[in-house]
Order: sequence, then C-alpha cells, then structure tokens
Amino acid sequence: MSSRIVASVEETGADVTTVKTGDLVVVPFTYSDGTCENCRRGLTTSCRHGGAWGVGGLDGGQGEAARIPWADGTLVKLPVGEDSDLLPDLLTLSDVLCTGYHAARTAGVKAGDTVTVIGDGAVGLSAVISAKLLGAERIILMGRHTRRTDLGSEFGATDVVAARGQDGVAAVRELTGGFGTDQVLECVGLKDALVQAAGVVRDGGVISRVGAPQYPEVPFGFPEFLRNITLTGGVAPSRAYIDELLPHILNGDIHPGRVFDRTVALDDIAEGYRLMNDREALKVLVRP
Repeated sequence: MSSRIVASVEETGADVTTVKTGDLVVVPFTYSDGTCENCRRGLTTSCRHGGAWGVGGLDGGQGEAARIPWADGTLVKLPVGEDSDLLPDLLTLSDVLCTGYHAARTAGVKAGDTVTVIGDGAVGLSAVISAKLLGAERIILMGRHTRRTDLGSEFGATDVVAARGQDGVAAVRELTGGFGTDQVLECVGLKDALVQAAGVVRDGGVISRVGAPQYPEVPFGFPEFLRNITLTGGVAPSRAYIDELLPHILNGDIHPGRVFDRTVALDDIAEGYRLMNDREALKVLVRP
C-alpha cells in the first residue's frame, strides 16, 4: 500500500520544524530524511534512513491517516488550501509527474532535442509534459489508446505513432529521416517496449527507462554496444524534484492532474483498481 497523497497535517512530533498542524502537504511515494549523503545528491529513494510505505509495520497511504517518519525530509508544504482546484495537479507531484520528469532529466533532454515517449499511461503522458518543459522541439508519443494520445498531444506531443514493434520502429524512423530520436523515454516496463526503444533511438542516443521492469535481464547485446546507446533511468526520487516542478503547477504552466479521469471514494478503492486494470480509467483519484 503505497503513499501518493495530498493531505492535511493533524499532529506533529516535537522535532518536526518544517510543517505544522493544519498544513496541506504532498507526500512522495517513499520517505527520506533529507540529510544523508544520498539525499543531498538528490537520490532520495536511496536514503540511508528512508524506505517504502506499508512495509515493516509502517502505515500505507490508502487509509484515513498515516504516520510519516522523517517528516521534515519527506513532506512538502503546499501554498494552497484543501479547496484548491489545483489539488489533482499537485497530487501528481507525489509520483507520476516526477517519474516522467526523471525519465526526461536522466535522458538529458534539452532545448531542440527530438524525443520519443513509449507508453500512453499516466507516466508516459507526464514524460511528454516533462520533455516539453525541458525544451524538446519534437516529441513522438508511441501509444495506441486514442483518448490518451489525444491528451498527450494537448500536453505537447507533436506526433503520435500507434503502431508497435517493427512497424512502430519504422514509423518513427520515417518521421526522423531514418535517424531515430535523440532520447527515448520508456514508460512501460515490458521487454518489448525496451526492444522498441532500442529500435527508435539514434546512434549515440539515450534510453531512459522508468517503467518498472517486468523482465529478468536487459535485452541488449553487441548490436546496441556497437551503436553507443546509453541506458539510464530507474526509480524516480520524487522528493528531489517537487520543489523544481511545483512552481510550474502554481503558475499554470502545466496541468498534469488531467491524467486523473475517474474519482472514487476511499471505501471504493477496489473499484478504482478494477477501473485501471480493465483500462476503463487512465488514473483514478481517491478522495476520503
């Protein structure tokens, strides 16, 4: 039971200094102390004293309340109230927006680049937003669910490729004059998606994978070695990106909360999972 929430602080311990009772805060999907050497490097998911929610007797985020360890290093106070229209956008800071941003950042996306995003889920669409924020000139979104890819186009995708496998690779190659793209942001986690990423990245390009890998080993060998492809990515240190991304939401530059297309009550959370599993919803927002 992970914690991806925006909530109000009910009570604080004596050592907590950065938040107080009544503050509205965003809670990343891992907790961290904010002071260890890994946290100082921005790798909060590798915090020496941190960890995951719902493990080892620690509360998860799918309940009425949760105890937050290392609150000063984990929680981020939000400058809005519980009635703000920005709450769905701010909720994405706990996970999906930061994960898409991690893909773009670790891939080194910069102004003028051409980028492929593989996957039209909430993370893939967040990667489109992130690539645009970092200045990508062209963003090719590979996905086959029209309602989602239409949203991706509104977020900044300049091209949509619905084909998969070699047909999809051929389509991207055709769009890029045969070269492929500077970076590929792989937001699915399946072996076929990573193979597809290798097919559409240009020689000397970068693949960043943020989809949780559903394969036992990376399917790269001598051909990818000869092409000087860089493979990067991993689990996103969301806490390290929140301060950077928050102003873009507050200023109205981006609206990542549009990935939430269904809302359920806490008592109906199982239905929310069913909706996503059956592809009836892109991302479900749970309200108490």
